[in-house]
Amino acid sequence: MSSPSSEAPRIATANPVGTGGRLVSLDVFRGATIASMILVNNPGSWAAVYPPLRHSAWHGWTFTDMVFPFFLWIVGVAMTLSFAKRVERGDNRLRLFLHAARRAAIIFGLGLVLNGFPHFHLATWRIPGVLQRIAVCYLLATAIFLLTTWRGQAIWIAGLLAGYWMLMTLVPVPGAGAGWIEKDANLAKYVDGLVLGSHMWSQTRTWDPEGLLSTLPAVATVLFGILAGSLLRSAFTAAEKTAWLFFGGNALVFAGLVMNVWFPINKNLWTSSYVVFMAGLASIVFAGCYWLVDVKGHRGWSTPFAIYGMNAIAVYVLAGALETLLDLIQVGGPPAVSLHEYLYDHLFAPLGSPLNASLLWAVCCVLLLYAVAYGMYRRKWFVKV
Repeated sequence: MSSPSSEAPRIATANPVGTGGRLVSLDVFRGATIASMILVNNPGSWAAVYPPLRHSAWHGWTFTDMVFPFFLWIVGVAMTLSFAKRVERGDNRLRLFLHAARRAAIIFGLGLVLNGFPHFHLATWRIPGVLQRIAVCYLLATAIFLLTTWRGQAIWIAGLLAGYWMLMTLVPVPGAGAGWIEKDANLAKYVDGLVLGSHMWSQTRTWDPEGLLSTLPAVATVLFGILAGSLLRSAFTAAEKTAWLFFGGNALVFAGLVMNVWFPINKNLWTSSYVVFMAGLASIVFAGCYWLVDVKGHRGWSTPFAIYGMNAIAVYVLAGALETLLDLIQVGGPPAVSLHEYLYDHLFAPLGSPLNASLLWAVCCVLLLYAVAYGMYRRKWFVKV
């Protein structure tokens, strides 16, 4: 943890042009994204979840499939706003990269701890994960950012997306052949099984939604955010930046839908069409947030999200640990049930239909963790990794 400094978040001040200070709208967007992540990850019962709060079964997308790419896009924007000023004043780029490597290592380690907690079984300890993908994408995107201009970053995006597309559709999968992108037959699944073995997602042990090969196009998601961050630091007026974000986002959404015809939008595979489509949606949503919060100054409604966004990683880690503990602690009986099941059955299930009771539990999780985030904010505790 660190105490407030010149870099600490201040809700009351922000430069709407984005060339200095801290963008409150970025904290708001990050906070809304983390709150959404907690909402979709913590239903009262997985047997009763509204369809938009589930991931798409395979091809296609739901509200839930927007959350993770939005966060990676935000990582790219924040990286640009943080590093660009240091690069311009002549800071050593190797030192900046080593600083990023340290942060990535901590985030990756936190992900490993969450995956193993509380038993840490080495034989089946999941290696990939959400925090792990954030760490790897952050580190690789940092290297690209420090070594290239925006044109080079655009070339990297095109290369990563085209290269991944060709790998997934042209490289034959043993036992299936080339061109397969189904759940039980695709190159990403084959690579995960070959390299990770039993260290994959516990619900399958045959493929991982944050697997190795699909991390490559996920780097492009961060790079799209970096390009947006460069736009925010440009000499354009606030209105021009908003327009570029909005209309550029719509162009990307259209391009993603066109690409979907040949390479379907798919979160689990993080397909190239998914990257382009979600980067477009993130740009559109952020354009509205930027215009309302930083340009027009309408901040009253956004303050809770901004507070959430100031300790996003800390809140996410706490949410994961709390979920695990609620499932681990056994009460009642015989037979004993998990504390999660006991509280849900006795306090929430009687209040409404299974779908609404399950949603109410998730909303309460969001509110509980907001209370923690608010307490940290009031005490000026901002966790920096």
